[in-house]
Amino acid sequence: MNDQAEKLRSRLLEKSSLQHMAKTLAVVSGKGGVGKSNFSLNLAISLCKKGERVLLFDMDIGMGNLDILMGRTSLYSIADFFDQCISLKQIVSKGPHGLSYIAGGTGLSHIVKLKEEKLASFMEQLDVLMANYDYMIFDMGAGITEESAKFILSVQKIAVITTPEPTSITDAYSAMKQIHLLNERIPFYLVINRTQSEKEGQETFKRISAVLKRFLGRDSNLLGVLPDDCGIQQAVKRQIPFVLFQEKSSASKAIRQMAFTLSNSQDDRLIGNQQSSEFISKLKNFFLKNKK
Repeated sequence: MNDQAEKLRSRLLEKSSLQHMAKTLAVVSGKGGVGKSNFSLNLAISLCKKGERVLLFDMDIGMGNLDILMGRTSLYSIADFFDQCISLKQIVSKGPHGLSYIAGGTGLSHIVKLKEEKLASFMEQLDVLMANYDYMIFDMGAGITEESAKFILSVQKIAVITTPEPTSITDAYSAMKQIHLLNERIPFYLVINRTQSEKEGQETFKRISAVLKRFLGRDSNLLGVLPDDCGIQQAVKRQIPFVLFQEKSSASKAIRQMAFTLSNSQDDRLIGNQQSSEFISKLKNFFLKNKK
């Protein structure tokens, strides 16, 4: 390793961010097809409508569909940063109501295999970018891989999407168990999607919570219940986020309540610069220290 790379890594690993930085949330699921990206997008837009500055990062890379859900085509994706030397700021696209987002376009395994100088540049630019937002939401791919775990373990909160279906519940528990074994402190916020009633959602949450408590000895939080609203499918077909397609629908009301819960939670208000900067510090440790 040359002296320049060594100095760059040392500076990145020791640097502490003093400016305002975004709160970080990873949205995960045990399997695909449970509405994770649709939830991420509509939650982000709801936060924007509340006056929050949000950057939605499509980490469902190679399978990302945020553009499709919005009926838009991004000029750049994360692949362009790594392959064409375009700055991270340049690849940020604009969505509805001031939403900023970064489209997917390459594999996380590809990111991990990059040279240290390029990874260091990514971390440095991400650090600067975070100062411009109140929330940074990572829409992760389904399941937990070695690569995606680096991002998931760096955030402050994790939203876990599941449905009342037994297979979905089992997969969600498996994902949470995998994360728990790596870090016992990151809080889980469950979202029960495609429910037939509020009661079904609450009962599903209670079942998952009981299993988490019994086998992992940890608590979880219910972020909210999303009803199986026919308007959501209509919105997807028309490529319009459902909170904009039918603002008064039960699903839209539910997602707005979740945005309110997030933005008004006591622990979010107490998050300061030190905690916020931990996200970048952890990423640097995962991606750069392991390259020694």
